Amino acid sequence: MTSDRLIAGRYRLGDPIGTGAMGVVWRATDVRLRRTVAVKQLLLAPGLTRSQALEAKLRAMREGRIAARLHHQNAVTVFDVAEEDGQPWLVMEFVDAQSLATVMREQGPLDPQRVARIGAKVAAALAVAHDAGIVHRDVKPANILVAENGTVKITDFGISRAVGDVTVTSTGFLAGTPAYLSPEVARGEDPEPASDVFALGSTLYAAVEGTPPFGEGENPLAVLHSVARAQVPPPRRAAALGPVLMELLAADAGNRPTMREAQTALAAVADGRAAPPPKAATKILPKPGAPLDAAATTVLAGAAAGNAEDPTVHVAAAAPSGGTVPAGSPAPQRKPPGTGPNRRVLALAAAGAVAVLVLIGLLVALDGNDDGGERTTAGGESSQAAPPPPSAAAVPPPVDDGQPTRAPAATTTPAAPSSSAAPSSTPGATSSAPRSSTPPTTTAAPAQPVSAAAFVSSYYGMLPANTSGAWSLLSPAYQAQTGGYDSYVRFWSQFSGVSVSNVVQNGDRASATVTYRYRNGRQESEQRWFRVTNEGGRSLIVDSQRG
Repeated sequence: MTSDRLIAGRYRLGDPIGTGAMGVVWRATDVRLRRTVAVKQLLLAPGLTRSQALEAKLRAMREGRIAARLHHQNAVTVFDVAEEDGQPWLVMEFVDAQSLATVMREQGPLDPQRVARIGAKVAAALAVAHDAGIVHRDVKPANILVAENGTVKITDFGISRAVGDVTVTSTGFLAGTPAYLSPEVARGEDPEPASDVFALGSTLYAAVEGTPPFGEGENPLAVLHSVARAQVPPPRRAAALGPVLMELLAADAGNRPTMREAQTALAAVADGRAAPPPKAATKILPKPGAPLDAAATTVLAGAAAGNAEDPTVHVAAAAPSGGTVPAGSPAPQRKPPGTGPNRRVLALAAAGAVAVLVLIGLLVALDGNDDGGERTTAGGESSQAAPPPPSAAAVPPPVDDGQPTRAPAATTTPAAPSSSAAPSSTPGATSSAPRSSTPPTTTAAPAQPVSAAAFVSSYYGMLPANTSGAWSLLSPAYQAQTGGYDSYVRFWSQFSGVSVSNVVQNGDRASATVTYRYRNGRQESEQRWFRVTNEGGRSLIVDSQRG
């Protein structure tokens, strides 16, 4: 690709201003309107079949049109969605700014009031997006642009999904950076507006503390486990911003404020005012034997909706759908101490909460993603990581002929049991013990494990490119069965890609149809089963066979 090329007969490319796993961003000129724009070339994942590539292209163009519904002074505007040489291109507002990720890297931890000011502006745009039925899904420092004149804009709604647009949800794999995911998304639940609230909280936490709440380790699976456990250490540098951050980072999505409430609270801190008082109090379940009232603590629930930004915004009406219910609706307000609620009523309420938590522990099944890079200049550039293969894949054969077995032409859903839920702490357990300690300003939900399906999906998302990372997710015994690391690398060097389908989970086993794409273009499939368990607090693949 060279500069001075004309895209869609209208946009003349200038210099590239940013690159990422999902595309390249160019500074360009709209020759028809004679204005500078940012043009983003969306790169499709390698190794796709013709039908998969077509589906990915159409999905990208749909997502561009979804993003174009949003018009707000704190969101990068999408002007056009074009196609050139079979590839989708997004034409966006050009913003001469750095990403927040670059600012953090160059300046280190930022002043809490400055972070609150940035957060309030981002929240204003996201609140309007939520009102339009749009969930961003990938709020992170690399997607927030900060200009020297104080302008703040959030960009890259390219992986966002419009609530009710079911055609966009056909990619069954999680999109988003693990370090900034919400606990429910890390557990495989669908993103919702409250998930963006948590991601914004993680982003602002990282800006003021220098690191996100769950760290940014080299192993994305380890980060995913930490996110799912939802144990947020209280911030140390945040000052008056701290209580607001802990409210945004509530483990339970229902305890988080709406984005509009988050905007109001952040604007108050940015202006040097006290954040609005909590609208509700939340009970933390006591330890066995502890008095009921001793477990009570107040959680900041956000303020009433209010727009600290210019209220003049325009959003195209969303298509009718099942609708979204804003998260963070307050519980009934606690009575003053003098009125003293009946202790029996409190006990019954606590018992009911316990029952709900037990049901959640029994019913929640988890799915799991990849980390995104940072941008250095702005203009709507994307630096998120390319999505992994469309489903969970099978494990390389342990010490057999090293070649997959050719599958029959017609594939059927395997009858073998499916992938298991591998707990992040206790093997075979689906429920988790209460946390031993709770930050004084938030309520923590019980730790949730990451499922085997999510684990295996992330494992195979590394292959065949990252053999060292994938190797570390095999148990020592299974590593020995494969013939050692050199043999493992040789096996995967044959392939340009791998994908799976028909993943079925039951107990501690799973079965899947694995499709290997050789470097010469040949493609073969086989049926495999595998087992994931917990060893030393880590989920590992311990066995896999054909069958």
